[in-house]
Amino acid sequence: MHVCVLGAGIVGLATAWQLERRGHQVTVIDRAAPGAGASGGNGAQLSYSYVQPLADPSIWKQLPKLLLSPTSPLKLRPQLDPLQWRWGMEFLAACNAETSRDTTAKLLALAASSRTEFEAMQADVAPDCDFSATGKLVLYASSASLEGARAQLELQRTMGSEQRIVTPDECIAIEPALASCRGQMAGAVHTPSECAADCLKVCAELMRVLSARGVRFLLGTDVHGFARNGHRIAAVNTSQGDIEADAFVMALGSASHKLGRALGAYLPVYPLKGYSITVEVDPSPGAAPTVNVTDSARKVVFARIGSRLRVAGMAELVGHDASIPATRIETLAAATRAVFPHASRLEELHPWTGMRPATPKGLPIIGRLDSAPSNMLFNTGHGALGFTLAFGSALKIGQALPA
Repeated sequence: MHVCVLGAGIVGLATAWQLERRGHQVTVIDRAAPGAGASGGNGAQLSYSYVQPLADPSIWKQLPKLLLSPTSPLKLRPQLDPLQWRWGMEFLAACNAETSRDTTAKLLALAASSRTEFEAMQADVAPDCDFSATGKLVLYASSASLEGARAQLELQRTMGSEQRIVTPDECIAIEPALASCRGQMAGAVHTPSECAADCLKVCAELMRVLSARGVRFLLGTDVHGFARNGHRIAAVNTSQGDIEADAFVMALGSASHKLGRALGAYLPVYPLKGYSITVEVDPSPGAAPTVNVTDSARKVVFARIGSRLRVAGMAELVGHDASIPATRIETLAAATRAVFPHASRLEELHPWTGMRPATPKGLPIIGRLDSAPSNMLFNTGHGALGFTLAFGSALKIGQALPA
């Protein structure tokens, strides 16, 4: 088949790789360069075993702060946008224990599949992407928050995850660069199997290899709409003309809602804005972390990618505003100074923002929808887990199309 993939972020490129290796002819369309959207400066963690959805019962206690506090790492600013209000109501409806437990189980299963497929891609492509498999520590500042994490750990353990609670001293033994913030930790969850990589480099490597294998890339190309033929799509209308194909995959992240609506499908995908900085590290032993670290109180993640440290965080429901407030970047720099004071001089921060495409429950939308044309498949809504889940969801798309 000729399959047209809309989107050249990590989800679209993983899909293109999966389809090409299954023998399909593939065209990839994007208005920008590979990984230029939510993929490029993401948190860099491949969080296969720790996938707690944002829609969690604990949100209810945090709601006043989310709405009112200017310093909250989670921010909700109501807009004159019906999608935001509908998404927000569906999100709050999902903030219960039963839904969170069900979502966690589904995400862990998809993540396990994604790990296998990512490893297959590594064997096939051998990407130069600063990959590491040094594990992850999720830090908790209080005994109460650590006990809350224990409940999630026990839930994930029943679903196959290998994790344990560790003391502050054990944290420092695992990651010596944490020694300076010992007094800030009540403990942590340690997952030794977690990984990290530079997602933008993975995107570039996938394009390089796929181009050499005959995949057609139409970059700098806007998608305007679709030409229908009965209950099927005949072509996608673009700024470079109509592109015909046998099947189409929509992997356009937070832009998926608008184009899905043009097809008659409601996609509850809303941008969850995040920020990151990327800094050069001090190479001295014990200065900068080699293990992935998530500071749960600050909602900030740290990932070592080669000689750099990626620091990412925040989650804002503020519409499609792509500005980068200096205060948000300073928050990430301050978190770096607090947790890893010797890691970097922070001379060049390389600030970035991205619009993570989130669904209310935290589950991506994968495959066909009854309300959409039969030859349109969707692969969107991965939220903050796009890099982690991309290759697992790509496998599902590949399995849904006849070889």
